[in-house]
Amino acid sequence: MKTKWRILVVGAMLLMVMPYAMAGDGDEEGNTKAMIIMGCMMAVAIAGISSALGLGIAGSSAVAVTAEKPDLFGKLLVLQVLPMTQSVYGLLTAILLMMGGGLLGGGAKIALTGWIGTAAFGIGTIVGLTGVSAIPQGIVASASIAAVGRNPEVAARGIIFTVMPETIAIFGLLVAILLMSSLGLL
Repeated sequence: MKTKWRILVVGAMLLMVMPYAMAGDGDEEGNTKAMIIMGCMMAVAIAGISSALGLGIAGSSAVAVTAEKPDLFGKLLVLQVLPMTQSVYGLLTAILLMMGGGLLGGGAKIALTGWIGTAAFGIGTIVGLTGVSAIPQGIVASASIAAVGRNPEVAARGIIFTVMPETIAIFGLLVAILLMSSLGLL
């Protein structure tokens, strides 16, 4: 287990040093676009992996309860898919960054200076890291699914509890949109 954490820490350190390493080759616009791409990758990859883990946690409980009570499938499905929204936030952030940087249809909305690339990387990282809230959301969804299996009347309360960890990801998306807007990427 310690080896996995070491790899994660070393990888994170390399990603953080990347903007400074890229600054020296003279192609500022190319470097900026590369940083925008890396920001997109951070948003989608971290949020996507976290959503997948959250979905797996909740899904395993949903399968078990559905085996006993198939009539609860609809209620359980709602609870099980909630951790997926963080990956949607990562995807939305990546699309907005690509559009602002001129990587999707048309040119860049602003001059692509080095600090814009670094900011885009940071924006993607913010959304990716706040998307890790999908994992605890999956845990809460799993508990809510078990509760609905025992008492179907608590489904609405389970949804409310399950949505609470997502608030963190919403904050990350809001900060990302505000930053992109203030930088002129939107």
